[in-house]
Amino acid sequence: MELRQLDNGFELIQNELVVLVHSYDNPAFFVGIGNEKIEIYRGNFSIEDAVQERIPLRHSRIEDDAVYLSYDHNTPVLLCLHFEKLTERDAKLTIDSQHSLLNRFWVRVNAKENDKVWGCGEQMSYFNLRGRHFPLWTSEPGVGRDKTTEITFLSDKYNKAGGDYYHTNYPQPTFISSQHYACHVNSAAYSDFDFRHSNYHELHTWEIPESIEFYTDTTFLNIVEKLSLRFGRQPKLPEWIYNGVILGLKGGEENSFSRMENAVNRGVKVAGLWSEDWAGIRQTSFGKRLFWDWKWSTKRYPNLDRKIRELKQKNIRFLAYISPYLCEDGELYPIAKELGLFALNKKGEVALVDFGEFNCGVLDFTNEKTRSWVKSEIIQKNMLDLGISGWMADFGEYLPTEDLYLHNGVDAKLMHNAWPPLWASVNAEAVAERGLTGEIMFFMRSGFSGSQKYCPMLWAGDQCVDFSRHDGLNTVICGALSSGLLGNAYHHSDIGGYTSLFGNRRTKEVFERWVDMAAFTPMMRTHEGNRPDENFQFDQDVNTIEHLARMTRIYCHLTPYLKSLVDEAGMKGYPVQRPLFVHFEHDFNTYDIQDQYMYGNDLLVAPVHKKDVTEWTVYLPAGETWVHLWNAQEIQGGQSITVPAPIGKTPVFYRRNSQWRGLFEEIKNIS
Repeated sequence: MELRQLDNGFELIQNELVVLVHSYDNPAFFVGIGNEKIEIYRGNFSIEDAVQERIPLRHSRIEDDAVYLSYDHNTPVLLCLHFEKLTERDAKLTIDSQHSLLNRFWVRVNAKENDKVWGCGEQMSYFNLRGRHFPLWTSEPGVGRDKTTEITFLSDKYNKAGGDYYHTNYPQPTFISSQHYACHVNSAAYSDFDFRHSNYHELHTWEIPESIEFYTDTTFLNIVEKLSLRFGRQPKLPEWIYNGVILGLKGGEENSFSRMENAVNRGVKVAGLWSEDWAGIRQTSFGKRLFWDWKWSTKRYPNLDRKIRELKQKNIRFLAYISPYLCEDGELYPIAKELGLFALNKKGEVALVDFGEFNCGVLDFTNEKTRSWVKSEIIQKNMLDLGISGWMADFGEYLPTEDLYLHNGVDAKLMHNAWPPLWASVNAEAVAERGLTGEIMFFMRSGFSGSQKYCPMLWAGDQCVDFSRHDGLNTVICGALSSGLLGNAYHHSDIGGYTSLFGNRRTKEVFERWVDMAAFTPMMRTHEGNRPDENFQFDQDVNTIEHLARMTRIYCHLTPYLKSLVDEAGMKGYPVQRPLFVHFEHDFNTYDIQDQYMYGNDLLVAPVHKKDVTEWTVYLPAGETWVHLWNAQEIQGGQSITVPAPIGKTPVFYRRNSQWRGLFEEIKNIS
C-alpha cells in the first residue's frame, strides 16, 4: 500500500484499488467544532449534536511521508497526517490536530455503488450495512428495536427503552468492504459511520482520532485473520464446555440443583449450572433482578461450596454472575467507598447510577487500586476460591457521560465506549493471575475495539422472547456474523431469549427453535428470562426436555469438529460461525445472507426463525454439492431450495467431500 501524490491532492492505493482519494475539489477530510447533548436513562441514551462549524480541508501539501491539510494555501494547517506502511498491503494514517478546539472529524473513504459493507461491531438488524448509517455508541440495544412495532412504542413510552436498528451493546469503528479492504478508526469517541453515499463512505467521530488503519488482501478470510491479530485472539474454549448445555437456573439452591438433576436424569447432557442469583435477588417492576453485591448469598445457597465440589466430581461446572457496579445497599459498597474505588461526581461524592429501582456506584477501572481490589477481593476470593468456573460479566454499557469524573482524568464521553474492554480486561487478568486462562469461561454482551483479546465468549444480549425481525431469534445470527468478522471467534445467545414485557411471552415453539440453532454454535446456554414464572421453561413439558436432551447429544457428538474450529480460531482467528461469502467469494448471492451461516468450513446452518412453519427455504452456495444432514439427499449448489423443517431438524447441510462426512452422517441416527 502506498501514498501517491496527485497534482492537486493525494491518494492511498493498493495495486489497482484506490482506498482513499483527496483533492481540492473533492476533499476527503473535514474538521469542525460541535456541542453534544447526551442523556442517559437506565442504559438508554438520547444523543444530539449541534455542529457549529465544518471545515473542508481542501489544500494538501506532502513532505516525505507527512501530509499537511488546511482550508486553502493561505490558511493555517489544521491536520497533519503521517503515513506509515505496516506491510506491503496495510497502512496507517496517524493524525495530529493542529488546533485544540477541533472536536469533530469526518473522512470519506472510497466506495463503489454496488459495494457491500460488513462489521461495525455486533450489529443485530442488518449484516450488509450499505444504504444506512450506524451511530457507534455502546448502550442497551433496546426492546423491540423497531419503531413500527407496539412493543417498541410501549418500551419508549414507559421506559425510554425501545431502541432502533443500530443500537448495540458492542459497537466498533471497523468495517470490511467487498473491495477486499478493512478500515479501522482508532478512536473511542462517539462515531457515526455513514454508508448511504454511492461513491464514498463518510466516517464521523467526535474527536480527532489517533489514526485510521487500512488492511487489504486477496481473500476475506485473510482480512479476518489480520483483524484478529490486530485486536487480539481469544483463548481456546475450556474442555468442560463440550460436555453439553449450561442450564441457567435460579430460584435458590433447592430449586436450581434439583431441576438440574432432573434434566440430567432425563438424558440432558449438562456442562454447567449457571445460577446468576448466587449473590441474592431483589424484586422490581421489570421482574426479578439480582442483588448487586458480589459475594456468596449463604441465605439463598446455604451449601453452595459443597454443591460446587459435588458438581465437579460429575464433571459439571458452576457458573455465576457479576457486573462492574456495586449496589448502594450491599455489604461491599461501604468498603469500596472507604477505599476510594468509585467514580465521583462534581461534588466529590460517589457517582450513583440508576439501574431501575436501585442505585449503584461505578467501580473506576482507570484506577489501578480499583482494578486490583476487584480482581483479588471479588473475582479471585469470592468466586474462584469458591470453585466457580465461569460467569456472566454483565453490563459495561452504562458509564454516564455527565457529572462523572474518573481517576485518569479523561472525559467520560471519551471513556464510555472504552469501558467494555476495560471491564473485560479486569476479568481476564484476574483469571490469568491464577493461571486459569482457557479453563474459566466468562461471557460478555458489551464490547468495543480491543475486547477481543480479553473476552473469551460473546453473548448476544437481551433479545425478546420471540421471532421478531429486529429483536428475536434471527438477530443473534446477524450478531454472530458481524462480530465474528472483527476477531470474535465465539458467540452464543440466551436460548429462548430474555426480555418479556407488555404481554410478550416465550412459547414452547420459540424455545425449541432456539435450541435447534444453539446446538450448532460454540456454546449452549439457557436462560429463564426476566420473568421466569410467566415464560415457558425447558422442564415444564416432557417433550421439550426430551428435545433438549437430543440436541445436547448432537452438540456433544460434534465435539471433534468444534475442537478443530477452536484450533483454527487460535491459529488464524476465524470465527466458528461464518458468513457464507467468506468461503464462497465467487457467489455474490451469498453476500447479503444474514440468517444462514457456515459452522466452520463444512457445515451450513439455516435456523428456522418464524413461527408456525413446517418447511424452510435455504440458499446453497454455488460450486459445491451439498448433502442434507437429515435425509442424506445430495443437492447441487447455486440455488435456493425448500426443505421440510420440523422442530428438531433445522436445515443443515454439509459438503459432500468433507473430511468430516462420517461424523456428520451419524447425526441423523441420534435419538
